[in-house]
Amino acid sequence: MIEWVSLSTGARPVPRPVATPLVWAAAFGGALALGALLNTLIGTDQPELALLALSLLAALLGLCARFTAAPGTAVLCWFFLNGFGIPPAGTLTWAGHRDTFWLACLLAATLVGTALARLLHARAAYRRIAEGVVATEPGDRPRHF
Repeated sequence: MIEWVSLSTGARPVPRPVATPLVWAAAFGGALALGALLNTLIGTDQPELALLALSLLAALLGLCARFTAAPGTAVLCWFFLNGFGIPPAGTLTWAGHRDTFWLACLLAATLVGTALARLLHARAAYRRIAEGVVATEPGDRPRHF
């Protein structure tokens, strides 16, 4: 008689987020590369497009990061947006409402990415548990939910 036995030891854990310093290194390198690409293609006269591109980068980085990495990721992206996305290039400035808005957009993008990743991972883990095999007495056939 053939008996089907589950080889797994239970539900797979939710993936662990990437370490914060690695996320910040990726934010630094990605924002630098993206800023250089945008300055080459469109120049520094369209900061809204640069904000959108850096917000997408921040959201993508948020998908693999911890919530504690969000402020640093947003600041690093803002640093390159402010320093190289608006004229005069290479000069950091603070323009009150504009920079506050940019920082808020970048922080929100990072937090949305991180929250979305946590939600998707938790949902996948719940499905794995809900669709798994119920432990039974020895000799019984496995039952599914």
